[in-house]
Amino acid sequence: MMRRLVCFFLICAGVLLFPFRSPAPLIYTPGEGWRYEPVGGGGDWQRTRAKDQLIVAQEAFDKKNFGLALKAARRVVNLWPLSDFAPQAQFIVGRCYETKGWDEKAFKEYQTLLEKYPKAVHYEEVLKRQHEIALRFLAGEWFRVWDYLPLYPSLDKTADLFEKIVKTGPYSSVGPPAQMKLGETRERQDNFADAAKAYELAADRYFDRPQIAADALYKEALAYKKQAATAEYDQNTAAQAITVFTDFMTLFPDDARVPEAQKIIASLRLEQARGNLEIARYYEKRNHTEAARIYYNEVVNLSLGEPNSPYAETAKTRLAQINGQLRKSGDAK
Repeated sequence: MMRRLVCFFLICAGVLLFPFRSPAPLIYTPGEGWRYEPVGGGGDWQRTRAKDQLIVAQEAFDKKNFGLALKAARRVVNLWPLSDFAPQAQFIVGRCYETKGWDEKAFKEYQTLLEKYPKAVHYEEVLKRQHEIALRFLAGEWFRVWDYLPLYPSLDKTADLFEKIVKTGPYSSVGPPAQMKLGETRERQDNFADAAKAYELAADRYFDRPQIAADALYKEALAYKKQAATAEYDQNTAAQAITVFTDFMTLFPDDARVPEAQKIIASLRLEQARGNLEIARYYEKRNHTEAARIYYNEVVNLSLGEPNSPYAETAKTRLAQINGQLRKSGDAK
């Protein structure tokens, strides 16, 4: 037994004392961070000039060697951030992540490019790529935890992406559609108030683009309509929807959606009548007679032009009974 232990220790000592090369695949460089180098070298990609380093990154990207392209481009950005070659290198970083399917990281790198190098030649293209990424998340792509593990979809984070696009390039080619998609995203969250605001901003900002302005106004009114359907006693949103639909019909009388807008306005007025009837009943039950009369009268006024309104006759009947009771009370006095 003792002989075996002695042999074991002799073997271990021999291994430890025998000289050999360690591959050390993880290498840290100040200003660049950690990087992986394959066993046997592979460090010949580094250059001493920004231009030459960018050439390495571009050639690697063109050959679909995205790992090499990414670290070469990052070296340009980290060591020569003020050089004329940094914007293209930053663009390659974003393209590498996007090509590898890491859309959220790609979006962030593109945003860095737009903020640090706003006069970069790829400005419009970068915004388009950000818009495409945001659309993929809107379609259900999952966001990653710590930028690595796909875990969940998020409409709130998707809305944040569209907001960044609009803030960065409000009058770019993707500014208007991004603003409209922001409204759509809020609608999918059932956040109709913010959806209406997003569409309202689109209508105001892009008033000189008739198709965008018409779509924005119509969808703003629809958002208010959906919000009104969730408010039992608050009729303000229904009134806002009617106002915006009316503006839409006034500004775009030849739009094919005008007849539908007219039908919706009629249904909204009917909904307003229903809401006011509920309020009138509420006050009447609590013996607030004058307040009840006001709201019953409002029901009758809202039902003008709607002879088949199911609420008008009820309101008229209650008004007659209340007025009759008031007269009897006055005669008794």
